[in-house]
Amino acid sequence: MVTDKNVIMDETAIRRALSRIAHEILEKNKGIENCLLVGIRTRGVYLAQRIAERIKEIEGVDIPYGELDITHYRDDREGGGDREAMDRTVVNSNLTLPAGSTGIKDKKVILFDDVLYTGRTIRAAMDALMDCGRPRMIQLAVLADRGHRELPIRPDYIGKNVPTSRHEQIEVALTEFDGKDEVYIISNREER
Repeated sequence: MVTDKNVIMDETAIRRALSRIAHEILEKNKGIENCLLVGIRTRGVYLAQRIAERIKEIEGVDIPYGELDITHYRDDREGGGDREAMDRTVVNSNLTLPAGSTGIKDKKVILFDDVLYTGRTIRAAMDALMDCGRPRMIQLAVLADRGHRELPIRPDYIGKNVPTSRHEQIEVALTEFDGKDEVYIISNREER
């Protein structure tokens, strides 16, 4: 089997997409009042942080952002799905917010992930958020939407729509974690 790797977003394209998303968030929410950015660990956290920085450049105001660990909420990975067996301290510590934050109750939470595929990660993230309090609303921002939803989940903000087949993968590399900014599609094809 041969694997092809094609870059679909470089550093410039990612920067432009995030700038556009920042403007869309400001427009849709009429500013940032009562808003909170939450990134799904790992790369979603860096996307939320970058959007917070862009919003500060645009509006001159800090917007709080945090990170969400959904490990114990996953139903498709080992270690997740058995929520009754979870220790309550794990549930209460799955969301890390900035010092002085009042939590998510009655906030507009904008949830960030790198790639949206089946929707199961987002479902797990929403379950985790609801265990931390009841937000006023949850909006979803993704860098790449590749389709193939298994759940009725639709992003509010999309960096790039990338229709894929099920044998393709979308991988996101971010400088903070991977040393470079790049989104690429990996295709597996059989040798002839």
